[in-house]
Amino acid sequence: PEPEVEAELEPETAEAEDEIVLSAEAIRELEAIELDERFADAEEEPALPALGAAEVGPAEEAPAAQPAKQRAAERSDTMRVDAVLLDQLLNGAGEISIFQSRLNQQVHSIEFHLGELGQTVTRLREQLRNLEAETEAQILHRHQEDALADQGFDPLELDRYSTIQQLSRALAETASDVASINELLHGLTSEADTLLTQQARVTTEVQDGLMKTRMVSFQRHVARLARIVRQAAIDTSKSADLHVVGAHSELDRQVLDSIMPALEHLLRNAVAHGIESSQRRQRAGKPENGVVSLKLRREGSEVLIEVGDDGAGLDFDAIRRKAQEQGLVPEGQPVSDEEAMDFILRPGFSTAGELTQAAGRGVGMDVVDNEIKKLGGSLRIESRAGEGTRFLIRLPYTLAITHALIVNVGEETFALPLPTVEGITRVRRDQLLEILTQDEPRLDYGDVSYRVQHLGSLVGSAPSALPEDESAVSLVLVRAGDNSTALLTDSLEGSREIVVKTMGPHVGSVPGVSGATILGDGRVIVILDPATLVRSQPTAAEPAAPAKVEQPLAALVVDDSITMRRVTQRLLERRGVKVLTARDGLDAITVLQDHDVDIILLDIEMPRMDGYQFATHVRNDARLKDLPIIMITSRSGEKHRARAIEIGVNDYLSKPYQESQLVNAIESLLGRSL
Repeated sequence: PEPEVEAELEPETAEAEDEIVLSAEAIRELEAIELDERFADAEEEPALPALGAAEVGPAEEAPAAQPAKQRAAERSDTMRVDAVLLDQLLNGAGEISIFQSRLNQQVHSIEFHLGELGQTVTRLREQLRNLEAETEAQILHRHQEDALADQGFDPLELDRYSTIQQLSRALAETASDVASINELLHGLTSEADTLLTQQARVTTEVQDGLMKTRMVSFQRHVARLARIVRQAAIDTSKSADLHVVGAHSELDRQVLDSIMPALEHLLRNAVAHGIESSQRRQRAGKPENGVVSLKLRREGSEVLIEVGDDGAGLDFDAIRRKAQEQGLVPEGQPVSDEEAMDFILRPGFSTAGELTQAAGRGVGMDVVDNEIKKLGGSLRIESRAGEGTRFLIRLPYTLAITHALIVNVGEETFALPLPTVEGITRVRRDQLLEILTQDEPRLDYGDVSYRVQHLGSLVGSAPSALPEDESAVSLVLVRAGDNSTALLTDSLEGSREIVVKTMGPHVGSVPGVSGATILGDGRVIVILDPATLVRSQPTAAEPAAPAKVEQPLAALVVDDSITMRRVTQRLLERRGVKVLTARDGLDAITVLQDHDVDIILLDIEMPRMDGYQFATHVRNDARLKDLPIIMITSRSGEKHRARAIEIGVNDYLSKPYQESQLVNAIESLLGRSL
């Protein structure tokens, strides 16, 4: 009937009218409450029993619940972006950073050359003043006898200048113009430097913003890791709790996704191999429940992850027996604890009696170690009997950009990722020479014995001699178990932020090479994995003693032309020659008093003391009389050559010379190849 229909519809109509009069703010609050309930249902985890409870320290308490309205507003302000697009944008920002550093270096190079130009202009003005004074003196002398008596004027008063004086005046004006251009260029480079600084700041902000989009909280994985510990404890009939510290730390999404399988493996191993049974723990005076800890913290450009337990520690005897069974160690040969810990990182090595889910499913620690190395990180193991085991994992904060130590070995430059470097120490040169004379050179530092080895011997380059002009030498410390090594390099360029570039399969498969990067000056250098390099070397390898290594050549270039000095210096330095320079003979004598050189490259025409005078001085000096001299000059006449040979010059080259000519002349005189 009609009245009944109206009665049934009345309540719904009233409710509809109430919804219409609600404000927009009230509607948003209702939606927020509904979203909160929906997310609460989705995120709610069942209460964990004491067997595998995940505990968060007091300093890591979750933040207080935000008002529903604020949380809804935050959700409405977020948007989904394709991860591939973010990676492309971050890679583009890295390329901009590379170009930025290259532009900075070029601007600094221009500023240096402008400084040289300024000094050249100053010298030119001084020479012009001397030329003008000498020209005026010659004009006065020339007209003393035939003065213009009929007019009674001095030649200078009539402006009757000679052609050379007119040329000197024009040259002075040109020098003034060059000085003006130099000042203008100085101003432009200063403005360019300011703009580059501003651009670098903006680039850094963009890069940091893009980096933040890649960061995810570790908290989202805590519940899953707790379940893994709980399940491993159930499978092994043990009691274990997971304690997480630093759960709210953020990691690069790519790093976190790659490292999670390794962390799961470590947690399972901690329960299966580390935590004892409840009865054994009670007999040892420990709490019945074992503790598996997972700590995260950021240290500069690195993230330190520590996975530990309070179990019995590594069973070194079982590891030694397994190593002998697999033929890794001869029967009866002693194996140190450091070597035993290194064995568990070998492929296929496992002390598990049977393949189980809790015991890592038969997968050895080599998988964990390889995954960490792929990320550019390092793994260190510490274990004490009855106290437990710790796995210290160092990872780069992000894979796109990282910090690396730039080192030089001969003519090559390499990058060592900072997470793989334990530290750098300075050793006195005389102390290092004493160490290198030993049969097995080792350096004790921080309770660790490091084998001393030149990085050049690891990368297929000849090791260089120790620098003579330094009282202390820097050593790069690399921890790799019993193969821990103190790497000796030719020089350190310091730490830099680099953009990591992946390499093709033909180079990426080379052991010890983890990638490449481009420096600010455009050089492409290889990123090394030092731990892999030192592990690939036999422990008993003996580095060559300094006495058996050829000393680097030292050459003295004497020329009044700064251009020729620079060109010759760069040519020789590319071939590993240490180059000293002097602008004339007097400067060269001062240099020879403070330094020893193997050869002298000499020009003829120079101020104060020319090449002939300097060569005569060298041949009359008892200490320097046998020093080879190559004269390089634009005077190619036979008269000049004969004079040089008469003084005792060993070889004579005419400018411009070919690079091969100079190299052949030096090699023939010194009996060594460059």
